Amino acid sequence: MAFEIITYEKQYRPQFESLNLEWLEGNGLAEQLDRDMLSEPEKYILDPGGELFLVRVNNEIVGSAALLKEHDGIYELAKMCVAPSHRGRGIAQALVEHCMQRAAELKARKVILFSSHKLAAALKLYEKFGFKYVAVEDSPFVTADIKMELDMRGRGS
Repeated sequence: MAFEIITYEKQYRPQFESLNLEWLEGNGLAEQLDRDMLSEPEKYILDPGGELFLVRVNNEIVGSAALLKEHDGIYELAKMCVAPSHRGRGIAQALVEHCMQRAAELKARKVILFSSHKLAAALKLYEKFGFKYVAVEDSPFVTADIKMELDMRGRGS
């Protein structure tokens, strides 16, 4: 079944929130900051200059990914998930490609992400895109025991 990547619209907030909470809770990774960000993506993601993308199949939201604006040309890839019923169809890869293309358009110098050792499939995907492991020194999440970054210089749009 075909899917499309769309820009977040407020009408999809309940689907975005429940999809991500189900994924985080299912992996034992949900924290209060996650709940805050998911219940108010406008405040935590969009208003500070970030972007949020959703994957839609028919009228159902089956995936998401965000680019959080950090500082000095640094963006964070966050809130990425795909519904269990739609995994294995290339959606996660398409989301990362979309976010990296958008980061290049935004002239990002670097894209970072925080993850967990529990998420082996996600880590393999990030490695495939060239993300490198770095020391976790500044994670806002207790459960994030992995930090990766991708140097975007030379990847202009």
